[in-house]
Amino acid sequence: MNLASALLATAATDPGRVALAGPAPVTYGILAERATAVAAHVGGVAAPGDRVAVVAGNDLAFVAAYLGILLAGAVAVPLNTGSPSHELARQLDAVEPALVLAAAAHADLARRAVGQHEHAVAVAVVDDLVSDSATPAVPRDAHDLAVLLFTAGTAGAPKPAMLTHGSLLANLEQMQSHPGLRIAPEDVALGVLPLFHVYGLNVVLGLALHAGAAVSLLEHFHPVETLARVQQDHVTVVAAVPAVFDAWLALDEQVAPRAALAGVRLCASGATTLPRATADGMRRRFGVAVHDGYGLTEASPVVTTTAVEAVPRAGSIGPPLPGVDVELLDLQGNPVLEGDPGEIVVRGPNVFAGYWRDADATAAVLVDGRLHTGDIAVADADGWLTLVDRAKDVIIVSGFNVFPGEVEDALRSHPDVADVAVVGETHPRTGETVVAYVVARDESAPDPVELLRHAGRRLARYKLPTRVVVVDTLPRTFAGKLVRRALSSARAGRPADEQTTKPA
Repeated sequence: MNLASALLATAATDPGRVALAGPAPVTYGILAERATAVAAHVGGVAAPGDRVAVVAGNDLAFVAAYLGILLAGAVAVPLNTGSPSHELARQLDAVEPALVLAAAAHADLARRAVGQHEHAVAVAVVDDLVSDSATPAVPRDAHDLAVLLFTAGTAGAPKPAMLTHGSLLANLEQMQSHPGLRIAPEDVALGVLPLFHVYGLNVVLGLALHAGAAVSLLEHFHPVETLARVQQDHVTVVAAVPAVFDAWLALDEQVAPRAALAGVRLCASGATTLPRATADGMRRRFGVAVHDGYGLTEASPVVTTTAVEAVPRAGSIGPPLPGVDVELLDLQGNPVLEGDPGEIVVRGPNVFAGYWRDADATAAVLVDGRLHTGDIAVADADGWLTLVDRAKDVIIVSGFNVFPGEVEDALRSHPDVADVAVVGETHPRTGETVVAYVVARDESAPDPVELLRHAGRRLARYKLPTRVVVVDTLPRTFAGKLVRRALSSARAGRPADEQTTKPA
């Protein structure tokens, strides 16, 4: 097997079908030709199993490079073009690529990164590669590596996750066997999520190509321009992060009328929790139901979705996909009772092979073939999951577990709070104590005592923060995920606004 063969199957049966929509559409036949040219070049430089880095945005160059690397039996390593060259150089040091492929627009960045890399490596511009030969796909086993993706790093330094031909293809087939996620050849998917991230790479690009559908790729997200492309390319499937939906909701109705998303039949959110206000706003404003789900790079990535019902259940991430087995376990590894919180543990052919050259990190999350995600959830009688928090983020106050998300929800419901993050801090008497970092909704700082009174109506006393710090912004990833370690390791915000409080 070779994952690229599955993604390019339509090139043999319907080469004239559009694969990449947009102002300059690219057919499956042309895409296969471009990918074959890349494969021919990669095959002359790298052996099967060698790593090949990709420095390109959401464009034809990236797609051709990705497919070409897979065809040649090499391992694709997509890198973030928004990163500085020294950061890319560190990632090159970690994976030791045999070659770097770059889009013309990012060739200088790639060369600067290679210049700071520990070893000499060639940079080839994808746009310049041509070949007249028909290079066959190098046979690969399901367990052979296909992609190395650097994790977001919210739980420490970014690590390359090893995704195989089998795990990526398994998740595509799991999504295609799901009645709510299945993509048809007539669909057009919005490709605004970055392709260096597993969400954009496999859920958007991979799923569309596997189904013989089209992808409308955008290099950058701009609310007005992206919404215009949705209409121009007749997009029917939108997979995005909550920040995209919030940006659309913030547009004037003359620019973004209710009919702007009239052609969209499936709208999915992922990468971070979908706020209730965002989901409600999309339904009222555009008449679109946004389905939430749960996934992670290490699961290739989709684990659950609410897209099994026309109207999503508020706050839920849904039941597991077909072929994905999920258990909720307590700290001792025992199944929890219905309604009790437990760590999400995933088993299935979509589970990754571990972290690149890091046996300790791999052993910490892969136990007997089961992926311990570190995420805490509760399940209802129907098996629908609701996320509670991250296991590593749980704060233990006098022996009692405090889930930061619960405290954040209570504080966020106050009208003076725009955003909030809660972390634990060492305390000599209680072991740990709760600290809240709050972003004010306007220029006036919220009154900490009033915030505690408000939160105290919903929370037990031990869950209330003992300190409130008002900050301008909170550290988040591109997908909107909170980077708690940045708050835990360094004091953020304006010291004058810090208040030491006592639960009232």
